Amino acid sequence: MENTVNFDHITRPLTDDEAKAEAERIMARSYYGPETPPVRHMATSFRDDTPLPPYGDTPPVHQDDKRIVPAWAAGIAVASIGVGAGSVGLGCCAWLVLNGLASVTLNGVLMVTLPFAGFAMAVTAIGGAISKARSAVTTNVYEGSVTQNTEINNTSNQRGMFSRTRNDVR
Repeated sequence: MENTVNFDHITRPLTDDEAKAEAERIMARSYYGPETPPVRHMATSFRDDTPLPPYGDTPPVHQDDKRIVPAWAAGIAVASIGVGAGSVGLGCCAWLVLNGLASVTLNGVLMVTLPFAGFAMAVTAIGGAISKARSAVTTNVYEGSVTQNTEINNTSNQRGMFSRTRNDVR
């Protein structure tokens, strides 16, 4: 079969007469051509490539918002934003603390721990003074004869691997 399609219009635009003749030829071939059955469907879409104006006189058209967001999803979204902001705050706080600790010197450590060491020394001294004041000095003086009776009861019970020894000292 011989190719009868003219590709010249691809490189140059068609004149009005050529476009009309090409359209009639395509329609005649599509609808009335003897070698192909008749086409019974029509095109259902059209694309308009004319450029749109940047602004115009047409008022905006209201478009209903059909999105439905459940209350729990909105709550989770708000909570996650709060947790994220809190995490950023804690991260900044940790960065500041660790940045300060990275530049620690011996004098700085001693100056920071000095109040704690002084407080601990004062608490220890006060506790020792209270302990001394509460302990009574008792001197026991025994007069007379002293007898000491010591009685030891030793009971031993052994069976197999286990043994039991009981000592009563009086």
